[in-house]
Amino acid sequence: MSAENPMIRIENARLLDPVSGKETQASVLVENGRISGIGAAADQATPDQIVDAEGAVLSPGFIDLYCNLREPGNGQKGSIATETRAAAKGGYTTVCAAPDSSPVNDSTAITHLILDVAERDSAIRVLPLGAATKGLAGEHLSDMVGLTTAGCVALSNGSAPLVNARVLRRCMAYARTFNVALMLQPQNRSLAADGFAHDGLITTQLGLMGIPEVAETAAVMEMILLAEETGVRLHLSQLSSARSVTMIAEAQQRGVSVTADVAIHHLLFTEAALAGFDSRFHVQPPLRSEADRLGLIEGVRTGVISAIVSQHQPHDPAAKRAPLGDSEPGLSTIESVLSLGLMLVERDEMSLSQLLRALTVGPASVLGLSEPAIEVGAAADFCLIDPRAEWQPSEAALLSIGKHAPVLNQPLKGGVVGTWCEGRQVFPAKAS
Repeated sequence: MSAENPMIRIENARLLDPVSGKETQASVLVENGRISGIGAAADQATPDQIVDAEGAVLSPGFIDLYCNLREPGNGQKGSIATETRAAAKGGYTTVCAAPDSSPVNDSTAITHLILDVAERDSAIRVLPLGAATKGLAGEHLSDMVGLTTAGCVALSNGSAPLVNARVLRRCMAYARTFNVALMLQPQNRSLAADGFAHDGLITTQLGLMGIPEVAETAAVMEMILLAEETGVRLHLSQLSSARSVTMIAEAQQRGVSVTADVAIHHLLFTEAALAGFDSRFHVQPPLRSEADRLGLIEGVRTGVISAIVSQHQPHDPAAKRAPLGDSEPGLSTIESVLSLGLMLVERDEMSLSQLLRALTVGPASVLGLSEPAIEVGAAADFCLIDPRAEWQPSEAALLSIGKHAPVLNQPLKGGVVGTWCEGRQVFPAKAS
């Protein structure tokens, strides 16, 4: 076997099944990009490389349903090369590229460009999300069939709402006809207006323009009812409200084909993060109340929310150093998702298996991919998690162009110490 794709044995790893929570300890053998042996079969082999994973957890590689890679365009904010290296550091082996590039991914030419650049520059697997409407303007439907044929795994309108319910219904009906999954961020355009923070105590104290909870819940109810009528496969992306979780749970019980995800920062932070006018926490949808945070966590625990996403949005320094109301929304999160999630585990707000399920099996099910697992024959997409590791996301340490991490310069416990994609070690990156 060539040095580019060596036979690798990972010894003494804790293998944690994110579905059952069952844990075993065994060696894992990797050959030709796949897992070829576990336990005795791996121990008897003569590999080219041995990795001692004593005390660490070997997990299937993480899958991100919504990540801004900033390419094409927006080179000052990031690129496929820089942001996928950052993703690999975070334990990700697959990321879905958000459609709001420049130009928008609303044509087969842009989809092909993204895939070509990813093939050349990406450390990991990149799956494009196509724009549901032309230019993400929310008015005219895109060529959904052409985009999916070109390689888009689902259609999304990014963070932009559709103009009205008539366009939304047409979009769902068209997607249902061609069995295309639709991933939408629920927000009522009129109710959200020009707000950029949760309409609550903090906005009142600071004199900020607020976005009420009903801007999301009204959109969730409308989307659920239209999905029930059209039969579309609907995924509600980046929830911020506990009431949204309740409505989705009720719809799932009725048999509506609806799933959901939540961004990692909505599980850790509330509107209080804006108290010091910290523009890092200008995000869309906005951080809401402690009751909402707890409701979202419960949604992940019960599986009503299938996935935790990074909602990674790298920006150049000027975009986030502007006054709060003039700053661009979004956090640079892809490298710290696991560490933030481990904070929830340490607080007993969710278990490690629940966290890993929402980073692996859950997002795979939304995309219709085979269930990630550490088993013989599976693709060697995995990451090694050391709960004892300590690191600090300083500007120098972050690989992303975006340095506005939610926990910048704060010590974090637990992190990814190695990531492999199709049997290739992509973090730490080998010197060329």
